[in-house]
Parts: sequence; C-alpha cells; structure tokens
Amino acid sequence: MSAADTTTAKVPPVRQSPPSGSGASGPAPQGGKRKGGAGIPWLLLAPCLIVLILVLGYPLVRLVTLSFQHFGQPQLWGFQEAESAGFDNFTAILGDGEFWAVVLRTVIFAAGAVIVTMVLGMLIALLLQRVSGWVKALINIVLVASWGMPIIVSTAIFKWLFDADYGVLNWMLSRLPGVDMIGHNWFASGPQGLAVIMLLVVWGAVPFVVITLSAGLTQVPKELEEAARLDGAGAIGVFRYVTLPILKPIIVMLTTLSVIWDMGVFPQVYVMRNGHPEAEFQLLTTYSFDKAFVVNDYGTGSAIAVVTVLLLLGVVAVYMRQMLKIGDVE
Repeated sequence: MSAADTTTAKVPPVRQSPPSGSGASGPAPQGGKRKGGAGIPWLLLAPCLIVLILVLGYPLVRLVTLSFQHFGQPQLWGFQEAESAGFDNFTAILGDGEFWAVVLRTVIFAAGAVIVTMVLGMLIALLLQRVSGWVKALINIVLVASWGMPIIVSTAIFKWLFDADYGVLNWMLSRLPGVDMIGHNWFASGPQGLAVIMLLVVWGAVPFVVITLSAGLTQVPKELEEAARLDGAGAIGVFRYVTLPILKPIIVMLTTLSVIWDMGVFPQVYVMRNGHPEAEFQLLTTYSFDKAFVVNDYGTGSAIAVVTVLLLLGVVAVYMRQMLKIGDVE
C-alpha cells in the first residue's frame, strides 16, 4: 500500500451541509407540539362539558343550597321565604340513629349486590369461552334482552314470582319433599325482602358485567395461558396468575360502577313496596325521598342526598387511586 493510499484511508468523510436558502431543513425536534394544539382536546370536549353543566350543574347547586335551608311546603308555595339553617340539617341527620341504620343497611345491600354480581358475571363470562359459537350468540342475545328490559317491567315480574298467594317460586319450592312454602310472604321481614330486591338488582346488572368481561377475556394472550399450563398451573392457577391480572383494570371499573349503581337503587325498592317502603326497607335514596316528598322537609332530604353524593365521591376517589396505581405499574 502506498503512502498516498494510507493518508486517504485515515481521512474521515466530510458531511456536506445543505446550502443556505435551499429550503432543506434538519429533522424536527422530537416532542415538539404544534402551536395551539393543546386547546384542541378542550374544544372537542366543550359540547359534552356544556351539557353536563346544564344537566347536572344546576340541580347539584340547588341541592346543596337546599341542604343549608329550612325549606318546607310554605317555602315551596312561596308563602314564606327560605330561611338559612346553617349546618342544622346535617347535625340533625348525623345525630339520628335511624339515619345511621339506613346507611349501614345501604352499604350491606350494595356490597352484597356487587359481590354476587361480579362473581356470577365472571363465572358466566368464563363459561361462555368454552361453549360453541351459536350457544354463545344465543346467550348474548338473552343477556342483552334482559339488560334492556325496563326496570318497572322486571320489578313487576319479580313481584309476581315472589307473590305470597300466586308466586311461582313458592309453588316450585313446595313441590320439593318436606317443603311447604304456600302462602309464604317474602316481604314479611326486611332481610328477606331486601334479599329479593338484591336478586332483582343482580339480575339486571349481570348482563353488562358478563358482556364486558367477555370482551376483556378475548384480550388474554393464549400463549401465556399455555405457558402457565406447561409450568404445571391448573385452571385456578391460570386464572389467578394470568387472567386475573390482565382483567384487573376492567374488574376495578366494573366494581366501582356497580357500587355507584347499587347504592343509588331507588325504583326497585319503591315499586316493590308499592310506593311506601317500610322502615326496614329504607335505603339512602328512598329515605331521602321520604323526608323530602312525604314529610315535606326538603332541607333534610337534600342534606341526606348530599351525604349520599359525598359517599359516592369517596368510592370514585378509591377507583381513581386504583387506576393510577395500575397505570404506574404498566
């Protein structure tokens, strides 16, 4: 090799920059945002936010305002001006043992309904993965039909099923050896009656849970399940260590929504008890309604409703915390 070749080999290639004014430019810096791009999401969300403010904003503000007032029929008809009550309404309900009994009954009712709904929904969703296509389609049609049934209609059906004199359930149970349920009144006691109403709530909520979990199960990688089986995991192990972690965000969302819906149950109790729920059937929603529209104490009824909203906001806060944890892990 000559000296000239050695010198040429050691010289690194020189990059030529584009001439100025040629219109060529280097790569755009990553992470840059277009001017005005930050306002586009808010512009797209504006119609939805306006509707929420109009539909929910005024009623919520009016509810909070009434909770701090003495407001009855004279104020409703305009015969007297509403008087400020301060925190008297809240002090009255928080110091009332009946109110706390209703809160406890509501929490137990909602917890029971949510647990039964989620367990049944998960079992049915898992079973749907193991049936043929036409059976799965038929079951989904039935689930959607039951989910779309109006609450008043489903409540009337359950009233007939559990009727003391003409109920089908009593007749079917009486066909069993040694069982006599003819004339049995399921609503003679609060726990039995609330159990029937809980079944009604679960019956209406399970379809949504099943359909959502079924969609989530389609996203579980089959390779992970096969790997778990090859490592010696059984059906329970595969579900616990593979399926459940992947479905956790969906389960958290469904559980939170179910708690909110089940704590806000009103028409099922109101219609099942013919518009006059007894004391042992009172939940927070019906208790607030009775105070406001039966006793005509709108201030106290509003205060109960505000406390209910605060309890539900606590549930939402727990949901947001769980979702943030899941996001950090991912």
